[in-house]
Amino acid sequence: MSCAGCVTSVEDAINSVAGVSLASVNFAEHTATIEGEVNTESLVDAIRAAGYDAAQLTGAEDESEKEAAEMEHYRQLLKKAALAGIVGVPQFVFGMAGLLPGFDDAGGRLFWLGIGLLTVVVLVYSGGRFFSGAWKSAKNHNANMDTLIALGTGTAWLYSMVIIANPTLVPSMAQHAYFEAAAIIIALINLGAALEMRARGKTSEAIKRLIGLQAKTARVIRDGVEQDIPIKDVGLDETLRVRPGERIAVDGILIEGQSSVDESMLSGEPVPVQKAVGDEVAAGTINKMGSFLFQAKRIGKDTLLSQIIEMVRTAQSSKPAIGRLVDRVSAVFVPSVLIVSVLTFLAWINFAGGDQVTSLAIVTTMTVLIIACPCALGLATPISIMVGVGKAAEFGILIRNGDALQLAGKLDTVILDKTGTVTE
Repeated sequence: MSCAGCVTSVEDAINSVAGVSLASVNFAEHTATIEGEVNTESLVDAIRAAGYDAAQLTGAEDESEKEAAEMEHYRQLLKKAALAGIVGVPQFVFGMAGLLPGFDDAGGRLFWLGIGLLTVVVLVYSGGRFFSGAWKSAKNHNANMDTLIALGTGTAWLYSMVIIANPTLVPSMAQHAYFEAAAIIIALINLGAALEMRARGKTSEAIKRLIGLQAKTARVIRDGVEQDIPIKDVGLDETLRVRPGERIAVDGILIEGQSSVDESMLSGEPVPVQKAVGDEVAAGTINKMGSFLFQAKRIGKDTLLSQIIEMVRTAQSSKPAIGRLVDRVSAVFVPSVLIVSVLTFLAWINFAGGDQVTSLAIVTTMTVLIIACPCALGLATPISIMVGVGKAAEFGILIRNGDALQLAGKLDTVILDKTGTVTE
């Protein structure tokens, strides 16, 4: 997805599948939450038919691998921005200084032809995703941010090549190439996408901290022998040993020994809780003193800590009322921009005078297409939700959804129990 307008297209594609009762697409995270009785293959096929791609999240994705993949994508975006900038910025600087040749001789046109070919490299390498996205969108009778960028930069390049091939088509004062505009636009949009990805990465810090509370291994007793195994291999009702200072791997019931456990990550209480036979222990809490045995009762996604992590993820991906309003506006935003750009071109051609009217009509039309890219429109709400929920989680406040966060701003009275811990 390239812009907020894509959200509506993807949601419409998902809702067209029989059995879907609710679909919510989060542009900031590039994820979709779907409720209903439907198989994954049908959903993926519907999304791909709409010109996008999708894959099911299994829950087994390694956070470090995901972070590494995002960092690689971030570096690629910076490389693409750098290449486009290297081609575009010198043209802009030397052009403003009047140091670039004209089109009235073969040498000048040959120079500009070389610049045009360099710009093709920029459009293919740094801007290829915009053109492919625009083509996919057009095939599905849609328009999105890629459409605006592809039309704007493509028009700038094509107009410049026409001027090089036949400068006499326009008056001498209107003989300008706009290769630098196409290159710099591509550079800025890729740089913006890289900064956006960096911002999204920072919003997930709260989840990373919660995941860091999970033990990586567990000491189980099998056939009378203690052995360390990955936490994902722990089975229900297995017996585990916890030594002083270790994190408890899964939820369970203490069956031998006694100790004190630091449960501040769950309750906020700084004083360790005494545990004896029959008491429950929770994953992620820390054994302070004494060794004990306990029996695993909840493992994997069923542990309390995993449920808290999932709650934070769900809340960050939720869409409040204002987010749904933004999606509706975005759905008609890009088509409206296309209409305005056409009207702009026609207005200049029909009502403006002077020798440079054609050049000015193309430049103003291109400006409308580029400046209207609705990236911020779709990112403002989901990024705000992600940051707000994440910051709250860092302070031990669990927010269930975006609507709760939005309504929290209207609270005028908060009632706490005597320990200061808010519960259901």
